[in-house]
Amino acid sequence: MDSLRKAAMLPPGQRLTVIGRSLALGSALLCLLAACAEEVAEPESPGTRAITSLMTAEQYQNSLGYIFGPGIDLQVEFAPVARTEGLLANSASIAGVSSAQLQGIQGVASSVATQVVDATHRNYLVPCQPAASDEADDLCARAFLSRVGRLLFRRALTEEETDLYVELAGNAANELEDFYAGLEIALEGLLISPEGLFVVEQVEPDPDNPGQLRLDAYSLASRLSFFLWNAGPDDELLTAAESGELQSEGGIERAVERMLASPRLTGGMRAFFDDMFAFEEVKTLAKDSTIYPEFTGVTAEDAREQTLRTVIDHLLVKEDDYRDLFTTRSSFMSPALGIIYGVPAQPGWAPHTFPEDSPRGGLLTQVSFLSLHAHPGRSSVTLRGQALRELFLCQTVPEPPPGIDFSVVSNPNSHYPTQRERVAAHLETPSCAGCHRITDPIGLSLEQFDGAGGFRLTENGATIDASGGLDGFEFDGAIGLGQALRENPELPRCLVQRVYSYGTGGPPELEARAVMDYFNEEFAQQGYRLRDLLRTVALSNAFSRVQNDPRVESAESVESAESAESIAGADDGEAATASSN
Repeated sequence: MDSLRKAAMLPPGQRLTVIGRSLALGSALLCLLAACAEEVAEPESPGTRAITSLMTAEQYQNSLGYIFGPGIDLQVEFAPVARTEGLLANSASIAGVSSAQLQGIQGVASSVATQVVDATHRNYLVPCQPAASDEADDLCARAFLSRVGRLLFRRALTEEETDLYVELAGNAANELEDFYAGLEIALEGLLISPEGLFVVEQVEPDPDNPGQLRLDAYSLASRLSFFLWNAGPDDELLTAAESGELQSEGGIERAVERMLASPRLTGGMRAFFDDMFAFEEVKTLAKDSTIYPEFTGVTAEDAREQTLRTVIDHLLVKEDDYRDLFTTRSSFMSPALGIIYGVPAQPGWAPHTFPEDSPRGGLLTQVSFLSLHAHPGRSSVTLRGQALRELFLCQTVPEPPPGIDFSVVSNPNSHYPTQRERVAAHLETPSCAGCHRITDPIGLSLEQFDGAGGFRLTENGATIDASGGLDGFEFDGAIGLGQALRENPELPRCLVQRVYSYGTGGPPELEARAVMDYFNEEFAQQGYRLRDLLRTVALSNAFSRVQNDPRVESAESVESAESAESIAGADDGEAATASSN
C-alpha cells in the first residue's frame, strides 16, 4: 500500500506505472413474411471462441460518455490496428498496447478524472458530499467508486477491489488534504485499469446443454452492448446480468428488444458500417488540388457523413431492404458536397433525392466510394472494382505479381485517351488478366465519375464508354451496376458475414457454415432488414455459446491477469498484447 500512497504525490505523467503495478494484484424466431410457410430452426452450433480484446477508442469514449454524461470533454485516440477479414473489429482480439500508447490513455484518464471531480461537475457526478473536504471520507468514496467502477469494469467490483480503491482515495486525500484530489487519483486508477481497457470474455458451463460452455452473464451483456451500441453495458443491462434475469427464460429477448429500440443503436450501426466501408481511410484522403481544387478535407469528411446518414436513414429509420441501398436515389446533401455533385445545397445537412434521369443512384455513385477508391489525380478502374468485390461481396482480389509495368495505365497522357483503352493492356498480360477480368468490367462502368467523384462524359476529349459487367450481368453505367449488384446473391450474404464477425469478434469458422446458411435464410425471409438481422444474430445460440476450446482454461481467465501484468510492466518499446490465440 506504500506504493499507492506514493502515487498520490507523483505528477500525473508518472502515476500510471505505480498505480498499474499495484492494481496488477431464444425464444424461437418467427417468420415475418406472409409467404413464409414454416419456421426455420437454428442448427446446432459449437459457438465462437471467448476473446480478450482491447476496447477501441470510440468504444472507450462512448462508454465514458454514458457514465459521466456529455459535460465531460473526451478526446480519445488509440493506435490503429490492421484490417483482418474485412473488419478492423476482427483485429481487436490481437491488439497490442505499447507504453507510449498507455501514456496517451493515461492522459485521457487524468483529464477525465480531473473534470469529474472539479467544482463544475462534482455536485451531480459524485452522489455524496464528504464530511470534511480536506480529509478522507471512506463512506462517500466507496459510494462513488463502486458505482463508477461497476460501469467501467462492466461488472460489480469485488470487495477487495473496492477496498483497494477506497484506500487509495483515502491515503491520497489525507496526504494532499483534499478529499476530491484523493477521489481523482482513485478514479484515474479505475480508468487505466486493464479490467476496464480490456474486454475479457469469461465462460461457464451451460446448464441447459451439458458439456457445453457459454458466456457468463457479464460477458454476454458486454458482447451484446459492444455489438449493438459500440459501448459498454448500461446500468439496466448490468442489472439484468447481476440478477440472472439476462440468462433466464426470455431474458435475452427482452434485453435485445430494448437495445434495438434504443436511440443508441444508431451510434452502434454507424460504427459498424464505418468499419465495413473502411472509412478510417477518409482521415488521410487527399486529392491533387491542381486537378480537383473543389475537393477539400471538409469534402472528404462530408462524403463519409453523407453515406452513413444514407445508410442509417434507409436501414433504421425507414427499415428498408438492404439491397436497395445500391439503387436508392435518396440521400443527404451539404454545401461542400453540393459543389462536387453540381447541385444547390443549403447550410447544414438536408435530405436530397437525385432525379430519375440522374446518373447517380445508390452508394456506389456517392463521393465517398468514388473518391476513396481512386488516385489523387485520376480515377481508378481497378481500385473501384476491387473495392466493390472486397467491401460488398466479401471476395478477396489477389495482390498484383511483382515486377508489373503500370506506366501505360498510370499515364493519362499516353496515346490511349481513355481508361478503358489503357486498362485493356492488363488483359494482354497473362499474369494480370485473371484478376483484372473480375475487377475492371466493374470499374469501367463507373468511369463517368472522376477521381473526386464528379460527373463527366468525356476523358481527354474522347466520349467515355461506361458499359460493364458483373458476374455474367452486362449493363451500361453506374445505374446498371447498382441494379446488378442489388440482384447479386453474394451482396446480402456478405453483410450477414460481416455482422456476425463484428458481433462475435472474429470471422466465422468452417464449422459455422450451417449457422451462416441459417442466418442468410432468415435475412431473406425477413426482407433483408438490418434490425431483424441484428436480432437473429444476437439471439442465436452461436452468439452466446462458446466452443469447448482447450485453450480456455476456466471461467477464471488467466488472460486478464497476464494483460494487467503486461500493462503495469511495459517499458518503452515493449508492447502489452492481449490475444485470444
